[in-house]
Amino acid sequence: MASVTKWLPHVGRVLLGLPFLVFGLAFFIPFLPMPSPEGGAAVFLGAMVATGVMQAAKAMEIVAGLMLLSNRFVPLALTLLAPILIVILLFGATYGRPQDLGLPIVLFLLDLALAWHHRHAFAGLLRARSTPPAPSSEPARVPAAAPAT
Repeated sequence: MASVTKWLPHVGRVLLGLPFLVFGLAFFIPFLPMPSPEGGAAVFLGAMVATGVMQAAKAMEIVAGLMLLSNRFVPLALTLLAPILIVILLFGATYGRPQDLGLPIVLFLLDLALAWHHRHAFAGLLRARSTPPAPSSEPARVPAAAPAT
């Protein structure tokens, strides 16, 4: 049992990072067929593309996906993906079909589970009051200048 719980965060990290890397790249390099949106969804997505928000979000998805897959800066990647996932969920709930919400819900739950696993990294953000570090009694050291030649 201990070996299963040891590998679960790694599996979750890959399962979360891979779709964001693939779908982010598919926006810039169209290698996946994408259905054309209709109605309000087309207007919303058109506005996001026209303003550059979609390009920024997709670039952030690629970077966060790479961070998750390389196991580098995982808490930062989770923080970057959280608002994107919320927008994806709200977009799907507003314009999509109920059966299309499965993947966004699973990805959101993976993000939450991984954030819980890395909760130590978020501990300082979740404190109600912040106390700045005490000033050091030792004066700051200034490196000695190199002798002139």
